[in-house]
Amino acid sequence: MIDAGYMARKISSRPDWIEAPGVVDICSVSYCISEAFCDYIQHWKHNGYWFFDSPSLIREIASAEFLDLSAYRLLYYQVYQLQFDEERRVWQPFDPDPAFTTKVEVPARKQLLGFDVVSFDAQTTPECSPLSCNNLAASIDVNEHCLLPSLETAKQLLENGAFTDSEPGPFRVFGVWSCGD
Repeated sequence: MIDAGYMARKISSRPDWIEAPGVVDICSVSYCISEAFCDYIQHWKHNGYWFFDSPSLIREIASAEFLDLSAYRLLYYQVYQLQFDEERRVWQPFDPDPAFTTKVEVPARKQLLGFDVVSFDAQTTPECSPLSCNNLAASIDVNEHCLLPSLETAKQLLENGAFTDSEPGPFRVFGVWSCGD
């Protein structure tokens, strides 16, 4: 797994249309349900994975936006080094966007929440997390955060076609961690 960076997120409770009663909240990588702290791209301080190298960069942007971060949760992401092309059914390498420097500071403390599968059709910022965005959690065992229990489970589900036709791929697998800074 590669250290991909941080994001401050407003974590949403499970919407009624996600038919997975064991899910309490949505800690997906995508911003479709649990949104990012602001429209951060316009600040051009994100790294090549389109996250942040440190919590201090998030605080800097929040300050510039006059945003109180107390309602947001700091998440840390790691990404599996290969992405899955569902059309060709192969794992292939990918790189962070070379237009941005990537020097992620690893958190001193972190707690694993689970693993997410995320579409990257444009190959830049995370797009959709089919477990939540497409309600695949109704037919795939997920934890209370609408995440998978392991990298191996995510890889196996991708290889077995569980995400086929959910969103345009390729798909990347992320470890999602809660952390303090």
